[in-house]
Amino acid sequence: MSKMPGKIYLVATPIGNLSDITFRAIETLKEVDFIAAEDTRQTLKLLNHFNIKKPLLSYHEHNKKESGEKIINEVLEGKSAAVVTDAGTPGVSDPGSDLVKLCIQNGIEVYSIPGAAAFLYALIVSGIDTSKFVFEGFLPKKTGERKLRYEKLKDEDRTIIFYESPHRIKKTLDEFVEVFGDRPCAIC
Repeated sequence: MSKMPGKIYLVATPIGNLSDITFRAIETLKEVDFIAAEDTRQTLKLLNHFNIKKPLLSYHEHNKKESGEKIINEVLEGKSAAVVTDAGTPGVSDPGSDLVKLCIQNGIEVYSIPGAAAFLYALIVSGIDTSKFVFEGFLPKKTGERKLRYEKLKDEDRTIIFYESPHRIKKTLDEFVEVFGDRPCAIC
């Protein structure tokens, strides 16, 4: 594969099984100049497994402004970058979407290297209608904001997909019963 100058590649990473990564993702990770990672320690496990040696730059919710500017500057100087999350597709409920906006503002080409997306796999194995759905991402942490979100969605007839952290799942399910009643629900 030839050198890929001045572009950003959003590279989907495996969810739970390293063998689920695509050949194209491995090839891209080997060819870029550097990799921007949500958690460099987690990404290093993936890279070591596939014997990929590339410089890593931390890019996550708490440093996205500073790191985003650094990534943009490097790419504007002609370097190519891969952006990865701990598991799944960058840009889905993570700061990757903010980086894409910065790229567009700066005229930088962005490519998606497809692979795993947790919400889609959860939907498929849920047993709930997959023909029409809405993805809501992470719920707000504050109770009042969550309840407002539920109220806006309580009459939604499509399957609704949320992300939720494991330590809040019981509380969230109690709230779901209160708002959505006996509507089918799956935890995936």
